[in-house]
Amino acid sequence: MTTDMLAPVHAILARTGLDAIALVPGANFLRVFGKDFHQMERPLVVVVPAKGVPVAIVPNLEMGSFKPLGFPGEVFDWRDEDGYMGAFKAAGAALPQLAKGSRVGVEGQRMRVFDFMALQSVLPHATLVDAHADISTIRLHKTPAELDALREAIRRSEAALEATVRQVKVGMTEKEVEAILLGELFKAGCDGLSFDPIVAAGDNAAKPHASARADYAIRRGDALLFDFGGRYRHFSADITRTFFVGEVSDHDRAFYDTVLAANTKGREISRPGITASDVDDAVCSVLEKSQFAAFKRHKTGHGLGLDVHEAPQIMRGNHVKLEPGMVFTIEPGLYRDGEAGVRIEDDVVVTESGIESLTSYPRELRVIG
Repeated sequence: MTTDMLAPVHAILARTGLDAIALVPGANFLRVFGKDFHQMERPLVVVVPAKGVPVAIVPNLEMGSFKPLGFPGEVFDWRDEDGYMGAFKAAGAALPQLAKGSRVGVEGQRMRVFDFMALQSVLPHATLVDAHADISTIRLHKTPAELDALREAIRRSEAALEATVRQVKVGMTEKEVEAILLGELFKAGCDGLSFDPIVAAGDNAAKPHASARADYAIRRGDALLFDFGGRYRHFSADITRTFFVGEVSDHDRAFYDTVLAANTKGREISRPGITASDVDDAVCSVLEKSQFAAFKRHKTGHGLGLDVHEAPQIMRGNHVKLEPGMVFTIEPGLYRDGEAGVRIEDDVVVTESGIESLTSYPRELRVIG
């Protein structure tokens, strides 16, 4: 790593007027330094001031991984037997510019309370403020290499889905299907999971964040919803497809086709210059004007990349304009409590003239098993 790697952080400091930014392991840290670290009981914090030398507080057992980053600042490592506060105090002493009135931006959705308290104790005259949204803008526009990694994560995930649905039979449990999907994801060459997959049938599919059941045998006519993704080179696929097992009723077909129409509208309307709010309004209006309006539960989508959920949030009231390189999901859904749920989710990237759907798995209703 060179000092140029800190350029995105310095740009945020200049734009926001913050006096420093503190980073902890996670997607923003990975984007800046090219490596992530586990967040466990040992704090690792990097502070980049607007003026002066950056500092890093690093567990000694991680130094073998941290040194190759070429961190352009002072490193204060600590051992378990000594505790971390000595390193925090030394780092605080190395940041005299963060005096009374200074504002230090932290990742409010990522920094743990004890990290926050340790940092505040050694910078007693500075004010720690939540700058998560500003810091995360470093990941808002994907590079060509990042898009290639996303495409590969999605390609491998879609291959795993197809291999899985070909094995689904009436009478299987959700847990059995989930086990097949997990195996196929790794067979397809995914590095890991974007998140614990959702495999939900029948009434369970009506829960947007369901867990697979070991005691429910899939029945003919059940909706079977998959929300899942594999990771590749740190980037996450996030795909949802809903199938019907054995047969589908006319009512469920109309239910499904309504969600598909909303998904199609989202892909048709998305383009540079339109706002995230405009996209959500167009998609949700399809659902709200349908006979199934009462079964709508959530917004249209969210950003996608190193994190499964990141900016931009595709929801009403978010007037951020879409720009080339932004990646987000279009995932309308309808959920009839106690009966069935349908969600169809695509991952898209904004181009100069519209969008490219990174997902290519068929969206039309399909009966399997």
